[in-house]
Parts: sequence; C-alpha cells; structure tokens
Amino acid sequence: MRPMKTMRPKKIAVAFAVAAVLVGVTSCSATPDAAQDKTLKIVYQKTDAFTALDSVMQDAKREFEAANSGVTVDLQPIQANDDDYGTKLALAQRSPDTAPDVLYEDTFKVRSDVDAGYLLKLDSYLGTWDEWGQFSEAAKAAGRADDGGIYAVPLGTDTRAIWYNKAVLEKAGIPVPWQPRTWDDILAMARKVKAADSSVIPFTMYAGKGTGEGTVMQSFYELLYGTDSTLYDEEQKKWVLGSQGFTDSLAFLKTLYDEKLAVSPAEALDPNIWKKVFGEWFPQGKLAATVEGSYAPSFWKKGSAYEWAGYEQDMAVAGFPTQKGQEPGSVSMSGGWTLAVGAKSKHPELSFKFLATALNKKNALAYDINNSQIAVRTDVAADAGYLAANPFVKDVSDLVEVTHYRPATADYPRISTAVQEATESVITGRLSPQDAAAEYDATVRRLVGEDKVLQK
Repeated sequence: MRPMKTMRPKKIAVAFAVAAVLVGVTSCSATPDAAQDKTLKIVYQKTDAFTALDSVMQDAKREFEAANSGVTVDLQPIQANDDDYGTKLALAQRSPDTAPDVLYEDTFKVRSDVDAGYLLKLDSYLGTWDEWGQFSEAAKAAGRADDGGIYAVPLGTDTRAIWYNKAVLEKAGIPVPWQPRTWDDILAMARKVKAADSSVIPFTMYAGKGTGEGTVMQSFYELLYGTDSTLYDEEQKKWVLGSQGFTDSLAFLKTLYDEKLAVSPAEALDPNIWKKVFGEWFPQGKLAATVEGSYAPSFWKKGSAYEWAGYEQDMAVAGFPTQKGQEPGSVSMSGGWTLAVGAKSKHPELSFKFLATALNKKNALAYDINNSQIAVRTDVAADAGYLAANPFVKDVSDLVEVTHYRPATADYPRISTAVQEATESVITGRLSPQDAAAEYDATVRRLVGEDKVLQK
C-alpha cells in the first residue's frame, strides 16, 4: 500500500470534503436519544433476603438489550438496608458522573427528591405509554409531586398487619383466629403468652432509629392513626403537635418494653432485628406476634432467604386495632417503592423505555408474586397466578380500606427521624412519654417553623 504522502493535495481535499458531508448527514439523521452505543445506569436495592427486584432487573436487561441494539444496561445494585440504600443513592445523585438513569425510589422520598432536582418529570412519556392505564389511580398518586406532575411509577404497594404464630397462641390458651379489638386486647394476649412460656417474645414492635421507617410504618403510626390524632393535617397543610394520641402511642410502647413483653431495648435498636423476626423467632416458635408488612410471606416462601415449609399453616393475620375499638376498627399503613428516571440522565427517552420494560405486565407479575406485593396494575391483580401465589393476599388486601399513607411532603423524612428518636428515648428510659412528645414538638417547630405547625 502506498504511503499517504503520495496522495495528491486535490484528492486529499476531496476526501476531507466527502468525510465532512458524511459526518453531517450522520449527525442530522441521528436523534438525541438514538440507540447507538449508549449505556444506561440502573441503581436499585438488593439484600440477601430481597432479591425479587434484582431478578426483575436481570430479565428486563435481557429483554431491553435484545430490543435496543447498541444499548448496554449497566445494573448497579446497592447491597444495603433501606436507610443505607437511601444515603448511598442520595450521594450518587449529587454528581452527573455517578447519577443513575433509572433508580429504585421509596414513595416517601419522591417529593423531597423532586425538590432536590434528582427526578425527571415523566408526564410527557406516560401520555404515550399504552400500559399507564393499567395502573390504579391511587397508585399513580404515589409518584406525584407538589406541582401535580408524575415523577415515579409504582412497583407495588403494601399494608401492615399483625402477624401471629397460631401454635404459640394456642399453647397459651388463646383461641384462634385471634383478632384484638383494642390496644388492651393486645396487652392481655401478650401477658398471657408470657405467663405460659417466659422464653417466648409475646408481642414486639419496632422502635428507635436503627430500624428507620420500619419503626414508624410497622409500629408508631399503627398506634397513632388508631387514636383521634394524626401526624399531619392534610387540609391545613400543617404538622400536628401536642396531641394526646401522640403521647398515648409512646406510652403503649413504654408498657410493652417495661413489662418485657417485647424484645430488649438493645435488640430493638439493632438495624437487623427483622432478620431474627423472619429467620429465627417466628419459624422457631419464639415469637407470638408482631406488626409487619403484607410482604412477610416473601421471606418464607420456597427459594427465599428464610424458607419455611408450612408457614401457611402456622401463621395468621389480624388487623391492628384502634385504641379503644372505635371505628373503623382496624388501622393499617401503606407505602411501597417506585422506579424513577434521574433528572441528570443523558438518555431520558431510553431510560423511560427501560422503566416501562421493567414494569410491563410480565415483570410486574413476577415482582408482585416473588415479593408478596399488593398489585397496583389491574391486569396483574386479576391474574390467576397472582391470586394463587400468596395465601394471605385477601387478608392483607382487605386492609387497603382502612390504610393510611405517610405525608408526601419534602419535610417528611426529617419528621420521621424525629418520631423515631422519640420512640427510642421512651423504650430506653431516657424520657417519659410526655417529655419525649414535648421534645418531638420542639424539634418539629425548629425543623419547619411556626407557620407549618398546628397545636392541638
């Protein structure tokens, strides 16, 4: 081959001109989000006991890459509990170099992350997605921000209930099925179990900062929303302070821990206590009852982290009662997780297409079954496979009628921490319920200001 220097100047000029034209044609014909050698970064949570989402993401990756030549889906699972996952995700979102294209987002953080500029508004994409109509209206609201726009799409939802071991209750002389009507009924059951077998934990509820949102969703709010009080006044858009229900809820936790009907305070402050609940205490008959999410069977079913043959026969569900048996009789809390597109994504259209793939009927059905979620897609909710997969699906789904949701405000994450601190101060004996409630009130005033609080 002849060296380049032998090419005549005129030919060189022509060659460069042709190349320039070709580059121009290529640039004009390519759309900004064309699928050409692009990489999408997908960030989500994974733990030893929570692999359902990872399985869905692996399937979605194969499906999406097969349909989009030139696109690589880079799955980046974060192995951490909920709070640590949230911290690591927030750090990643601060820089365009580390920010995800698609992320797993807790519903209660949607509005604060929108305010921080982390999430992309999805309305224009949802308007042309033919499967958006399959999602229930209540579920759609989980991803809505203060501006009315949708920034996240739900994977599923959940409720909270009392899960109890029938054999343990029967051994203590308590008839099953068991359904407490008041808080006093719970204490009566717990005291009877303790008297029958002191080695059994009668009735524990999460408390303290260690278990994060588990403390408020599976414990404190179950109590508070069963009184005549609420955490937040939706009509006035203000945080409620000074309520008797807040103090009464702390007093109930104090009774549980003071009478040693629950675990020890040291155990309660362990972030991994849930592993003992699902992996040891219930299967081994060492725990009579606790409050947990509708997803509980996902830990016990075949192939799960704490596989327990026969859990369907041993376990049962009861609604958490209101304080004095007042209407509506039972209380529940609902939350759930979503998928969102990062605001810093360089490929927003492709990122939404991946989100839509991960949440199509096939993948949503697999996730809801494997993670024992309450379906948010109407076609999944009616699927025979979904209905047959979880023996408790009717019990936990019925609680949607009496459920509550966390205040979807940007202030909420800090308020939640203040509630967790109040419970911790009570179970450890640092403060009385009255003093802990007063400390909470002072903290909220400092966090949000006088114009955002309502004194009862």
